[in-house]
Amino acid sequence: MWIANGWKDYEVIDTSSGEKLERWGDYMLVRPDPQVIWKTDKKHFGWKKWNGHYHRSNKGGGEWEFRNLPEEWTINYKELTFNLKPFSFKHTGLFPEQAANWDWFSSLIKEANREIKVLNLFAYTGGATVSAAKAGAKVTHVDAAKGMVAWAKENAASSGLADAPIRYLVDDCVKFVEREIRRGNKYDGIIMDPPSYGRGPKGEIWKIEDSVFPFIELTSKLLSDKPLFFLINSYTTGLQPAVLSYMLHTVLDPIHPGTIEANEIGLPVKSNGLVLPCGASGRWTAKN
Repeated sequence: MWIANGWKDYEVIDTSSGEKLERWGDYMLVRPDPQVIWKTDKKHFGWKKWNGHYHRSNKGGGEWEFRNLPEEWTINYKELTFNLKPFSFKHTGLFPEQAANWDWFSSLIKEANREIKVLNLFAYTGGATVSAAKAGAKVTHVDAAKGMVAWAKENAASSGLADAPIRYLVDDCVKFVEREIRRGNKYDGIIMDPPSYGRGPKGEIWKIEDSVFPFIELTSKLLSDKPLFFLINSYTTGLQPAVLSYMLHTVLDPIHPGTIEANEIGLPVKSNGLVLPCGASGRWTAKN
């Protein structure tokens, strides 16, 4: 498992009964987590003295309950600063486990000793975008949600990257990739975090089991003659690491032989030293 163990401002304190107790800077949140099917004694005071608790509803979804939690606050990861705020369906605007991938591709970018162009698709609030930009890459950030792209700009500014070479686009990722292919644009690194389900601007249905492999095939056409890396993330239960690996092997090996790895990503749990699984990632790296 690839473990995001470099955090100082974030930690999973404990897990029990379908929930996780987390510290986000100075504040403690209790949020549901479907992986947590075990029960513990909940000895940590944070289980009762939380600042925010997302309560699941039996009808689906849920709602937040707050105690002395600001509408927005920040936390740091190394040289990066992220703006947080609790919003729809338990999220805060950041997936801390992705730091394991940020560290990986940031090292590749720094060690390349050349200009690296990175494309970040389904880019959300820009955790990967600011990480790549801080490492020195030119980044194209694409997400269909206008609010998420605005949030990514805020994260870049907070991280001292307001003037960094980041291009922000509110666009459907499939349509954007198709246009980039026609324009002849190329990228040295590609990052994608496709959703399990979604709809395009004209009602097109995105169902990851049906759509992700053709999309990887399509996006691979944007790789440069000297590509550096390709990263795909998945929070969909059916897409196990082996599936991500097979897709990357099938698409990339014939055109860009390299090293392919896939694994779960996770976060250490302070109370017991175990690791909470938080999805999976597949990585392709160019051969030296």
